[in-house]
Amino acid sequence: MTTSSLRVLFISHAYVVGVNQGKLQAIAETGTEVGLLAPSNWKALEWNRLLPLETPYPKIKTYSAPVLFAGKGGAHIYAPWKIWRVLNDFQPDVVQVEEEVFSLCALELAIWSRLTGKPLVMFGWENMDRQLPLPRYWVRQFVMSTAKLIIAGNRDGADLLRQWGYNGLVEVMPQMGVDTQFFAASMRRRVSAASPPGEAACRQTSPERTNDEFHIGFLGRLVPEKGVDIIFAAVRQLQQQGLKCRVTLCGSGSGEEALRQEAQKQQIADLVTWRGGVPHHKAPEEISKFDVLVLPSRTAPTWKEQFGHVLIEAMAMGVPVIGSSSGEIPNVIGRPDLVFPEGDAQGLAAILERMIREPEWWEETGRYCMTRVYQDYTHERIAERLLSLWQTLLNDKSRQYAMS
Repeated sequence: MTTSSLRVLFISHAYVVGVNQGKLQAIAETGTEVGLLAPSNWKALEWNRLLPLETPYPKIKTYSAPVLFAGKGGAHIYAPWKIWRVLNDFQPDVVQVEEEVFSLCALELAIWSRLTGKPLVMFGWENMDRQLPLPRYWVRQFVMSTAKLIIAGNRDGADLLRQWGYNGLVEVMPQMGVDTQFFAASMRRRVSAASPPGEAACRQTSPERTNDEFHIGFLGRLVPEKGVDIIFAAVRQLQQQGLKCRVTLCGSGSGEEALRQEAQKQQIADLVTWRGGVPHHKAPEEISKFDVLVLPSRTAPTWKEQFGHVLIEAMAMGVPVIGSSSGEIPNVIGRPDLVFPEGDAQGLAAILERMIREPEWWEETGRYCMTRVYQDYTHERIAERLLSLWQTLLNDKSRQYAMS
């Protein structure tokens, strides 16, 4: 089967938001027929807001249907007849369900896969071995025994799948990549005309700093597990060494008041700018003001960093990143000298100090970050990997059919 004749249906609540559909569009650009089924009544429970299905890409054939338990990733479920109606209309060669393997939505499509013989592909972020109620445990085992391929969003998730007894094909890649036209090299950086964006020839100008200050940025939720207080402690150490820097926080959350108190305690409150929540369309503008983006997440009893998508957004712009050792962060960054042990303010301060004192090294890390994104994390690169995996599944199925 050629790419142009391949029909793939995606099912996921994540794609109700149009900016998340870039990967699907990249797949559709190859000539593959792409369908999408997403809830018509999805709720963002954190903000108690209804999210209607957005349709920014005409090449993606979209279907919507209401779900029970809208807003709950593992519990939401479609009416069975609606799923069958969509499947009969689109006639997919492959169905890719981007929900956890213990979700009820996954169970619905696993039953369809067994009845039709069509291959089921799963994607999930889960990277912690949670104790599941018996019904959910049964769902997980049924879905895993049905899926021909499971994509884990991180390496810990892939290890868990094996621990849970899955013996099929496992790949590790994020659910979606980064739009390198949207998250483009910032205005204060220039790219050599002799090479395309993302190549090693990209070079950066010196940071544009107010009063020669080094700008440390964070973009994300202001909650304890994101570890923003570690940035404050590190900046306090840099200040004691006479190094000039500022912190810009883009985000909101339940931990904001505690963080404001921590900034006062560390005697750096005058060095912190609080930008509040930043809409996605303004994220590149904010990131372009950073000399470095820091993601200092710390593992909690029920959570550890599953990927850290903001990392690849900054990296795509040539902004150096530093991250903690929590979860998938070290694998996303791919360089030990840009990773510090979670909770270790002194370790973070040491990397920041080197960036400030060695502008050449700061420039080199920015070039590295951009190159890594173009090699591994663009929508187009992820689309290429998925197409190869689907072709492998369908070729294996054809061989099995020929031998029967």
